[in-house]
Amino acid sequence: MPQQSSVRYGSAMPSVILKPGHVQSVWSGHPWVYSQAVERVQGGATAGDEVTVLDPRGNYLGSGYYSPRSAIVVRIATRNPKARLDNSWLRKRLSQAHELRHEMGLPTVRTNGFRLVHAEGDNLPGLVVDRYNETVAIQLTTLGMHRRRAMVMDAIQGVFGVKTIVDRTPTSFAKLEGFEPEPGIVCGPMDLDAYRFMERGFVYEVPMALTQKTGYYFDQRPLRARVEQLSRGRRVLDAFCFVGSFALAAARGGATSVLAVDENVIALETGARCAKANGLSDRIAFSRGSVRTLLSSSQHTAKFDLVVLDPPSMAPSQKSLQRASKAFRWLVAQGCRVLRPGGLMVLSACSAAVDVNTLTRMLAMGARDAGMQAIVLERWFQGMDHPVPAAFPEGLYLKSLIARINPI
Repeated sequence: MPQQSSVRYGSAMPSVILKPGHVQSVWSGHPWVYSQAVERVQGGATAGDEVTVLDPRGNYLGSGYYSPRSAIVVRIATRNPKARLDNSWLRKRLSQAHELRHEMGLPTVRTNGFRLVHAEGDNLPGLVVDRYNETVAIQLTTLGMHRRRAMVMDAIQGVFGVKTIVDRTPTSFAKLEGFEPEPGIVCGPMDLDAYRFMERGFVYEVPMALTQKTGYYFDQRPLRARVEQLSRGRRVLDAFCFVGSFALAAARGGATSVLAVDENVIALETGARCAKANGLSDRIAFSRGSVRTLLSSSQHTAKFDLVVLDPPSMAPSQKSLQRASKAFRWLVAQGCRVLRPGGLMVLSACSAAVDVNTLTRMLAMGARDAGMQAIVLERWFQGMDHPVPAAFPEGLYLKSLIARINPI
């Protein structure tokens, strides 16, 4: 057993008492309290209330917001028994997140779009804030944060000094937590139709009609930079391209040709406009269609020197892991078909349930199905602006492999 805190908690605040045998992970820093770990709830807690989390002997472990409908009944926001999750606490946390990004060198003259608050990674579970130059997009993914929506908006304006806030809370999260989301522009120009920002010198204009995440994928910024370095003189396929960020990187990196494929017509039109705005439209062909169909087509056999496979989440939970593993294996096998022997494959998984070992195993098996061998050259994860507590492996949701695909 871990050495327990000597702090016994005697507050009138409602408390969640853990069962014996379910203390160590929470004590060591894991921010989630699962429903099966709870012995009892005392003090009349209702959904969205601030509660304390105690071990079976009454020792204080942390405080967070109560979500009785969720499998995660408490997400711990502080380990300080004297702290209250009020406006002062929220502003302090937002200021710490802001300072951390400045220490990372964000923003820069070439990048003014990035993740500003990363939920548990910034000790603000239930809150995501992405910055798009002078606009921020937020997601309130827990009932506790949603109940304090007005306080959150006020604190964001006060700490970050932004004029425009857009609520992009996903309906799926709201449904799990038991509240109705309030999407749309909270403050700022009501006719705002697009985010306008820069990433690594690329100019982007992304319409708000695109619903993925808050509107863009900042987490792959480091890998896009690496793909740019690897693309010189190569024919590149950007599968599941969304707005073509990998394609733009490859084209600027000196690729001889780039094919960007997706089924989302708005995303493709956006990508084409961004390519034109950045002077790269002559090097990138945007094509609407199924990646599955493209990879199965004989006309693309051994056509590319570098293939980027970055599919949407295929394993949102452990229950879907087996199905997702089969899908990754097939995707790799078909990706090997369109690569020339000795070409490079970039394979990504954005699901916490798919760890790097599982992804590597599917890479190996998929390559073998195609009569090839995959040699892993590099492993990549989400960027620094998506920090992860050391005790929270689920926070490392994004992982990518760069592999050379050789004949057996």
